[in-house]
Parts: sequence; structure tokens; C-alpha cells
Amino acid sequence: MAAQRFGLLRPARARCLCEAEQEIPHTLTCRALGVSESWFYKWRNQPVTAREVRRGKLADAIRQIFDESGGTYGSPKVWITLVRQGWRVSVNTVAKLMTELGLAGRKIRRCRGLTRPGRRPAWLASPARP
Repeated sequence: MAAQRFGLLRPARARCLCEAEQEIPHTLTCRALGVSESWFYKWRNQPVTAREVRRGKLADAIRQIFDESGGTYGSPKVWITLVRQGWRVSVNTVAKLMTELGLAGRKIRRCRGLTRPGRRPAWLASPARP
């Protein structure tokens, strides 16, 4: 069955189904996403798991830290701040959540000098003095 191959993508697919439930018949969306209708109804009636609750709280904390930094912190600095606040989480989890939330830190702009080396060797670039 196609739905079994996409085990990790199921919550995202189900969220898509729930959002489209008002406008598009769920039978059509289930078929398009490769999920059975019985699975959708089973998923919809499930209680929220502890992992999903923790992930939601973590996402809120990440968004708050990112907003307080003015949108400059990337995942390593956000992770350091979370660890100092007492969260036990890996850097990769923070990076993945930031990607899902659409948060990206600003890149550091390096100062570059105005003088650029030419293509000719230095002894040819300077004019000969008598």
C-alpha cells in the first residue's frame, strides 16, 4: 500500500487533508495523497501524542528566541539558547524545526577590501622606472 511507504509523511499529509476537508471531498484528497480513507478517519480521532505536544512547545520556544534575536540567529545559536533554558534537544532537531517554520538566520557579511589583485604578475603591473 502506498500509505505505508510514506510512514513519516503521514502527519503532514493528514494535516493537508484536514485543511482541505472544507473545500475538497476527502475521498478525492485521500486518493491523490495515497492514503486510505480508513487511515484518515483513524488518524483524525487519535489523541495528540506527548511527542507532538513537546514538539509544539519546542517550536514556540524556537520562534520566540528567533524573534527576540531580530531574525539573526541561526540554528546553532538558537540551540545554545535552548540548552541554556533547560531543553534537551539536538542541533539537527532545531535545524529541522526551523526549516519547517520557515526561519533562517541572516548570513554574516564579510568585509571585503576594495583592492583586487590583477591578472598580471606584480612585476608587470607596476610601471618601469628609469
